[in-house]
Amino acid sequence: MNKVSVYGKGLTKSYGKTEALKSVSFSVEKGEIFGFIGPDGAGKTTLFRLLTTLLLPDSGAASIEGLDVVKDYRRLRQILGYMPGRFSLYQDLSVEENLRFFAGIFKVSISDNYHLIADIYEQIAPFAKRRAGKLSGGMKQKLALSCALIHKPEVLILDEPTTGVDAVSRREFWEMLIRLKQSGITILVATPYMDEAILCDRVALIQHGTIMATGSPADIIQTYPHKLFRIKSQNTLQLLRIMRQMPELKSAEMFGEYIHIGSSPNKMNESDIAAFLNQNNIRQFDLEPMEAGIEDCFMHLMKQQSST
Repeated sequence: MNKVSVYGKGLTKSYGKTEALKSVSFSVEKGEIFGFIGPDGAGKTTLFRLLTTLLLPDSGAASIEGLDVVKDYRRLRQILGYMPGRFSLYQDLSVEENLRFFAGIFKVSISDNYHLIADIYEQIAPFAKRRAGKLSGGMKQKLALSCALIHKPEVLILDEPTTGVDAVSRREFWEMLIRLKQSGITILVATPYMDEAILCDRVALIQHGTIMATGSPADIIQTYPHKLFRIKSQNTLQLLRIMRQMPELKSAEMFGEYIHIGSSPNKMNESDIAAFLNQNNIRQFDLEPMEAGIEDCFMHLMKQQSST
């Protein structure tokens, strides 16, 4: 059995009358990439601020590598690496100066742990003298990760690290995380991007301060209960309105240019859907069966949550 690295039990946090976290419980195994997947306002940032000792929970408890996030906060900060959602480095300092500053805070030299950041830092080394505020989004991201790693943390906590960066930078960043995992670092990532869920070992789907499901992406996808199709036509909004009138449907949700429609297994097939569309004067459409993805599961769980 793998050792638990990060643990939360019944974590609750409110801001006035707004409940940001509602009795959240989870555990993260040592050396895994664990993703908290959910949209803005789901509670991800509040949870990460509790774990990084920046906020106190109203109730519940959490520990990281056996250290209590409230009682042992001083010791805990020495073993954590944290990238907040907003770029938080010193914009008037150069790339090199920022890295040296964060190494100094933790009383290490850059050379001590340079092997940990070498692959990352070498990509921004040509801009070592440039002020951090003048870097592109992808370069800021790499600098922030380098600064979070320079003291060789046991646990790395990343709050929406790929938000606002281009697709290439997002892919490069995840390649870096997978390499870091191989060095034994436990990595917690919060992201609103459902496609990043499949890059994690396990995920927690979170919405309105509640964890709706936890498991490997494959295990969560297997729990999706409906037979699923995707369909598109020239007028997506009209198509969505019409499909939601079909009695046999369990769900109809827009996914870009497509609409994903779900039915109970063995209750409906492509011919039934085509006949319904023809009855409603939609003659041109593309329709095919499909496998569920994490986003389909998220939408299904969100509907269940809102109906209870």
